[in-house]
Amino acid sequence: MEKPEQIRIVEALLFASDKPLSAIALAECLPEGAHVEELLSELQEQYEKRGVNLVEVAGKWMFRTAPDLAFLLRKEVEEERRLSRAAIETLAIIAYHQPVTRADIEEIRGVSMSKGTLDVLMEANWVRMMGRRRTPGRPQTYGTSDHFLVHFGLETIKDLPGLAELKAAGFLDNVNTSRLNLLEDAKPTEEQPELPNS
Repeated sequence: MEKPEQIRIVEALLFASDKPLSAIALAECLPEGAHVEELLSELQEQYEKRGVNLVEVAGKWMFRTAPDLAFLLRKEVEEERRLSRAAIETLAIIAYHQPVTRADIEEIRGVSMSKGTLDVLMEANWVRMMGRRRTPGRPQTYGTSDHFLVHFGLETIKDLPGLAELKAAGFLDNVNTSRLNLLEDAKPTEEQPELPNS
């Protein structure tokens, strides 16, 4: 099969999919020996100046509205439920310190947490259970999901800004950063293995 035909197949698969696809999933639909990364690179180049771009998010590929045109598609929709400050803090702690237990989150925040906070984040599909820690009591650990990466436009969790970057951008101007000292060296890392849920 010729390369242009393979590119058309990749394009059709990505267009028809309701979720991002990995290179492995795409390769399963192509002739053996097809160079999927090369095909994706060419297709990405073809869409570079269009209203829709081919982007890699969380190690998977998807079409997304070009960033300079996204404002045309935004609607002023009132959210059913806004995230509480506790939920936002919890999400940030999970993103930067994953995998974390409920006790870890409470220690970093300095207050006890209601179970509803984690439920809201899990319903939004931004947080997932990762397994159990190999410590007494085998506490459940939590981490971010691929949906979190897609929603926030991150390729990997390492793309989250560090504390220095947040300060430089002015996001922490009105925040008492002494409470954030635990984040000083907390540049996100790839997920650490935990025991699977049982």
